[in-house]
Amino acid sequence: MSKQYNAFCSSRRTFALLAGILIAAVFSWVPAERLGASTTPIKRPDQIVILSTTDVKGKTSPCGCHIPKGGFSRRAAFADSLRSEYAQMVIVDCGGWFPEGDEEYMEVAAFQADELARSGADAVGIGSRELRYGLGFLRAVLAHSHAPAVSANLVDRTTGRLVLPPYRIVKAGGVTVGIFSLLSEHMDRGPARDSLTITDPLDAAHRAVGEMRARGATVIVLLANTGKVDAEDLVTSIDGVDALVAGWNVPLLQRGRTVKGTVTNYGGEQGYYVGVTHLVLGPDLRVTSGDNMTYVLGPEIPEKTEVLARVKAFEDAFDDHQRERQKERAAAAAAAAGETNETPSHYVGAEVCGRCHAKQYAQWQGTAHARSWRSLVDQKKESLPECLTCHVTGYQKPGGFATAADAGRLGGVQCESCHGMGTEHDSWPARNTVVAEATCRGCHDEANSPEFKFDVFRPHVLHETPAVLPPLPARAKSPTIPGANH
Repeated sequence: MSKQYNAFCSSRRTFALLAGILIAAVFSWVPAERLGASTTPIKRPDQIVILSTTDVKGKTSPCGCHIPKGGFSRRAAFADSLRSEYAQMVIVDCGGWFPEGDEEYMEVAAFQADELARSGADAVGIGSRELRYGLGFLRAVLAHSHAPAVSANLVDRTTGRLVLPPYRIVKAGGVTVGIFSLLSEHMDRGPARDSLTITDPLDAAHRAVGEMRARGATVIVLLANTGKVDAEDLVTSIDGVDALVAGWNVPLLQRGRTVKGTVTNYGGEQGYYVGVTHLVLGPDLRVTSGDNMTYVLGPEIPEKTEVLARVKAFEDAFDDHQRERQKERAAAAAAAAGETNETPSHYVGAEVCGRCHAKQYAQWQGTAHARSWRSLVDQKKESLPECLTCHVTGYQKPGGFATAADAGRLGGVQCESCHGMGTEHDSWPARNTVVAEATCRGCHDEANSPEFKFDVFRPHVLHETPAVLPPLPARAKSPTIPGANH
């Protein structure tokens, strides 16, 4: 056990949370290959699908400012629908499923591992995020959750041995599938950078593919945490990889492509999407053709009830912990710096602005910006730092939002979010006060607001509202789940 993991488990609340996760995992998860052989005829025996995610970044439930997307419960419902069409299916995650936050998010990492195991994942890749809390913590989490992690080129520098199994061989109906994972040599190894080495991915790929074929695998899947270009270079340089799931901040492509006979998937991030790689098999159960489509887990995808309940219980407990931490940080900051409002520059809140700018203040109150704090409360995400940054004013900055107690004064995207700190008001006439597109793009980015167009959305928040407002873009719906069209 690592020191980080021991520290993580030290508090009563965290230990209780982890204990619940582990007990549920022991009694509810059965690896696919341990199930007894079925006598039921296999549906679509000449086809197999690979259901994949990548770069989930710790997201557990639907997220996104305009169209909440993703989440374990939708992913589970999607998998059930796909399984009703295809008896031969494997579930994989490429890697990057640990959160990006600091050590406060260790419990999210543990929950991610547990849910991946419970979902029946056949193999889970490892990326740089999984190393951010140290190798000891990762090993402890994997040991408790039984998440089937693999990596063919992550090596212990001292022993010269692989840290994890290089691959897994699983049965999907009548098909033997080999799944292996690779990391980029350029990837950060986190706190264990001095004790870990990443060997040449190409050498590791040759070795893994050869061994899996020798053990009877007729379908080979590569989980490549190498980025798009290096992933494509790999499958161009080696023979025998049938499906590629590319990760490590790759661009989202709704349709994958075929690279030297390998069907590729570029599946987005944050769990918003799932990739479906459909492979057609010949009489020898080897791949003859295939295609790939990435699907948005939007509101039209139902949520699996039992998964939703587990996620909600975890998130409610985590939110409680975050609220306590916010109070502790605020108290520490006040003790260290005295009253924040005495600093030279600080946030003052929209009501102060409204004393002189009454018309603009009244107009702002009717906008979605003014309601952005309430939207977090309604979704019970009001304690998550990654959400607060764009839903309140001056989060963790001088005089800015620190805890929920500040919501009345600084909740929502207020004047100062766009125009700057109120105490710097006197300097505004000397500089251009027009809000630039870059300011908006700080929150309305591709991940959270993909449909955002500055020229279209800006008129809807202008204090002098145009007589004719451009219509906002319609929210795109997910393609239907693949089925009889194949």
